[in-house]
Amino acid sequence: MTDNVENLVLELLRAMRGDIALVRDDIREIKMRMSSLENVVSSIKRDVADLYGEVSAQNTRYDRLTDRIERIERRLDIG
Repeated sequence: MTDNVENLVLELLRAMRGDIALVRDDIREIKMRMSSLENVVSSIKRDVADLYGEVSAQNTRYDRLTDRIERIERRLDIG
C-alpha cells in the first residue's frame, strides 16, 4: 500500500511538473507579446508627437497668413 501511495504522489508530482512547464511557456509567450505591444505603443506615441508638431507648425503659418491678410485689408481699406 505504501508503494501505491508513493507511486500516486510521484505521478501527481510529474503531472504538476508538466503543468508548470506549460504555464512557464505561456508566461514566456505573454512576455514576448507584451514587449511587442510596448514597442507599438511607443511608436504610436512618437507618431502622435510628430503630428502634434506638424499641427502646431500649420497653426503658426495660418496665424501669419491671417495677419498678412488683415494688413492688406487695412492698406486697401476694405476690412
